[in-house]
Amino acid sequence: MMLTTAKLPQLTMVVAGWLGGLFTCLLFFQYNSRTCAPQYARPVQPIPTFQPDINKSVNSSNPISTTSGQTEEEKPILLLWFWPENYRWNFQDCKTIYNIDGCHLTDDRNLYNQADAVLVFHKAIKHDLSNLPPSPRPPFQRWIWLHVESPTNTPRIPGVENLFNLTLSYRRDADISVRYPLTVSKKPNEDFVIPNKDKLLCWFVSNVAPSTGIGTRMKYYNELKKYITVSIFGSMSGKRMRDEDYFPTMSTCKFYLAFENSIHKDYITEKLNGPLAAGTVPVVLGPPRQNYEDFSPGDSFIHIDDFPNAEALANYLLKLDKDDEAYKRYFNWRKHVRATPHLTYWNQEFTSYICHACEYIGRHKEYKAAHNIYKWWFS
Repeated sequence: MMLTTAKLPQLTMVVAGWLGGLFTCLLFFQYNSRTCAPQYARPVQPIPTFQPDINKSVNSSNPISTTSGQTEEEKPILLLWFWPENYRWNFQDCKTIYNIDGCHLTDDRNLYNQADAVLVFHKAIKHDLSNLPPSPRPPFQRWIWLHVESPTNTPRIPGVENLFNLTLSYRRDADISVRYPLTVSKKPNEDFVIPNKDKLLCWFVSNVAPSTGIGTRMKYYNELKKYITVSIFGSMSGKRMRDEDYFPTMSTCKFYLAFENSIHKDYITEKLNGPLAAGTVPVVLGPPRQNYEDFSPGDSFIHIDDFPNAEALANYLLKLDKDDEAYKRYFNWRKHVRATPHLTYWNQEFTSYICHACEYIGRHKEYKAAHNIYKWWFS
C-alpha cells in the first residue's frame, strides 16, 4: 500500500516525537544512574537518638545543654568553704575510693551563689565569724556543719548555733553520719587468717596534750604498764610512724589499746576500726560497752570496764597470750562480718566525711531548717 503525499508530513512528526521521547528517557536513566548508585554502595546510617544514662545522678534544677539539643539537670554543687586543717586531696578520690559521684564538689568560692550546699569546718571558723560565707545566703542553699571532734574538744563560737541546716559528724543522730561500718555476709568468709604476731600489746599515740581530755586514758595506761609491756609507736615514742606502716605494724600486735582521748556517746573512732581490719584484738576505753556493740560484735573487742582494775586486765591479756584457742575465739565474728581498712595517709583524715556529704547532697533536696547545734551537740 502506498502512502499519499499529504500524509507523509504527519507521519514524520509522529516518528520524530517518538524518537525524542526515547532519547529523553535514556538521558533520564543515565543521569540517575550516576547520582544514585554511589548512595546504595555504602551502608545505611541509622538516625541518632538520645539515650539517657539511667545511672547518672540528676539532682539539680539548673539545665545544661546536651549534644542532642535537649537538656538534663546538672549535679548539685557542694562548695567546700575551708579545707579542714588545710589537708588537700583530689576530689576525684570520692569516685575512685567510694564510688561517690552525685555532686559537683568544688572549693571555688566564685560559685557561692550557685552552690546548693556549703560545707563549713567548725574548727576553721574565726571567733568573730569574719571568715564565714557572705550574707544573705541564696534561699535555696543549705549550710553543713562539719565537726569530727568530741564535745570535750569543741570550742563554742558565739553566733554559730543557728546558722546551719545540716550536721556532719561521727554521731549516729547527725544528719550525715559517717562511720567505719562493718559489713555482714551470708556466705562465710573463707579468706581470713589471723596474721603472725611478734608483739603482745601495742599503742599508736601522738596526742599528749592534756587540754584535749587525755587525762583518763593516760592515767589508765600508766597503771597498766606496771603489769604488762606496751609497745609504743607514734610521736609519744619520739618518732612519728609512717602512714604506710600503720596496718602492717598493727597486724603484728596481738592486742591494741584503742583508747579514745575523751569519753562521749558514739565517740568511737578509727582507733577501733584499725585493729579490727588488721586482725588484732582491740582493748577499748571510751563510752560503755553497749555503745561499742552498736557498731561491732561484742566478742570482737575487750572493754576495760569488764575488769575491776588495770592489773586484772593485764593478767587476762597475759593468760590469752598463752591460750591460742581462747585467743582465736576473738575472731569468730570474722566468719560473717568484714572490716574495711580506713584511709591512713595524713591528708585523708576528712576525705570520707566530705565525700559522704557529696553523696547526701546528691540524693536529698528536702528542706531542713537551722536549729541550735550546740543544744544538740552538748546534750
